[in-house]
Amino acid sequence: MKKTLLTSIGLLSMSLLFAGCNANDSTKDQHEASNETKTETKQEKHDSKEHTHDHKHEHHHHAQSKEQQQIYKGNFKDEQVKDRQLTDWEGDWQSVYPYLQDGTLDEVFKHKAETDHSKSVKEYKAYYTTGYKTDITRINIGEKKIAFYKGKENVTGEYAYDGKEILNYKAGNRGVRFIFKKVNGDTAAPAYIQFSDHIIAPEKALHFHIYMGNDRAELLKELDHWPTYYPSDLSGHEIKDEMLAH
Repeated sequence: MKKTLLTSIGLLSMSLLFAGCNANDSTKDQHEASNETKTETKQEKHDSKEHTHDHKHEHHHHAQSKEQQQIYKGNFKDEQVKDRQLTDWEGDWQSVYPYLQDGTLDEVFKHKAETDHSKSVKEYKAYYTTGYKTDITRINIGEKKIAFYKGKENVTGEYAYDGKEILNYKAGNRGVRFIFKKVNGDTAAPAYIQFSDHIIAPEKALHFHIYMGNDRAELLKELDHWPTYYPSDLSGHEIKDEMLAH
C-alpha cells in the first residue's frame, strides 16, 4: 500500500518540485535557498496575480484592517514576517482538484475571465488545472505530524520548522513560504513541505497552497504546480462560493 503511494508521491515530487492564491494571479532565478532569501521569479505570474487577492474567507477578509489587507496582497516589510508553527495549518484538508475536474469550479473561471481579460475561460481553466493537479486527495496536519492521503492509502511524516523564505516579484508584490523539514516518518513522505497561504505571521490558515518535494531550493523555483487545499468539511459548492467571494 505504501509502495503504491511512494510511487504516487515520487511522481508528485518530480512534477511538483512545486509552486503557487487566489485567482488573478514569469524568469526563474537560479538561487540557493536560505532563510529569508529574496527571490524574483517567473512565479510572479501566479503570485503577483493569484497571490495578490482572492481566496480569504469572506467573513475573515472583512475583519481585516487596511494594513492587513495590503499584507495579503503582497505588500509588507521584512520585519512584519514572523515564524509560524505547524499548528497554523492543523486540521483535515481536501484537495480542490476534484472540484475542478467535475466542473464545480467552472463558474470561478468564468468570473475570472469576466474580471481579468488576460485569459479566456478555457485558458483560466487550463492554468488552474496545471496548478491544482495532484493525486494527494487529503492532507491531515497535526501538531508535528502530517499524513498524506491518496484515497484511503496514506504515508506520514514528522516535520520540524525549517525557516521562511521571502520572495520578491518584479510586479512589486511579495510572498512568503513557510518551510518544514521531515525529521522522522515514512520514506515516501516528502522531505520538505512549503506552505503559502498569503499570511505572514502566526495565524490560522483558511486554505493553503503546498509545495512538496525532496529539494528545498528547487521547491522555491517551482512555478506551475501549487496544489490547493480547503477544509475537508466544506462542500465543493461552498469552496466555489469562497473563491467567488474574494
